[in-house]
Amino acid sequence: MTSPPPDGLMPTALDQRIETAVGYGVAELRQHRDGGLLDASRTALADAHRELVAAERDVNFYRVRLARLATSGLPVDQALFARIERTLDQLATAAAVRDTKQAAAAAALAPIEAAAPRQTLAQIAAKDVAALLAIAQGAKLHEHLVTHRLAVATPTRTRISFAQLQHLEEMGLVERDTAHPVHAGQPVTLTDAGRAVLTAPRHAGPLGTTPAPLPPVLPAVSRTRR
Repeated sequence: MTSPPPDGLMPTALDQRIETAVGYGVAELRQHRDGGLLDASRTALADAHRELVAAERDVNFYRVRLARLATSGLPVDQALFARIERTLDQLATAAAVRDTKQAAAAAALAPIEAAAPRQTLAQIAAKDVAALLAIAQGAKLHEHLVTHRLAVATPTRTRISFAQLQHLEEMGLVERDTAHPVHAGQPVTLTDAGRAVLTAPRHAGPLGTTPAPLPPVLPAVSRTRR
């Protein structure tokens, strides 16, 4: 009988396919989803997988209930037969819902699987990964009222110079909302390519010592909102 792993996620039939396609496990996929680091296609996959896990949990619940009824010390009578029949109906309904959710998750996974073999990965510096992680938690570009120096403020107080910000913009990893004046703070956010850097598989090694793989992007001036 299937039991949930320590992280509380019920195993599903798609877990291995998802890990192969995105490069990491379903638990990390959920963490990235909750952290807002995924692009649209992976967000849809994470949401579909979350619903599949819930449906799989319902199937397991009724399967356990059925097993307990069958092995209980209750009298073997019409009342027991009725309870077993009712639980079988509930199990069948849960399984039908699970199959529907599994088909939806497989549909969300398909375009990611199709794109995965065509990805060629470049490398970015560990300091740029650290900057992206800080920006993911919220960042603003400020101009000092006296010195007029530009700097990026983040909740983690990670030092991000204006030159590094421009570098990240040129790589298409971040963008600024120029509708806001810099003296009031221009919001800086990750682009889909920037999120892909943070959610791409890492090589083995201490955190921050290995460059992160970067999906190919054309160098461009960052997009601005008007």
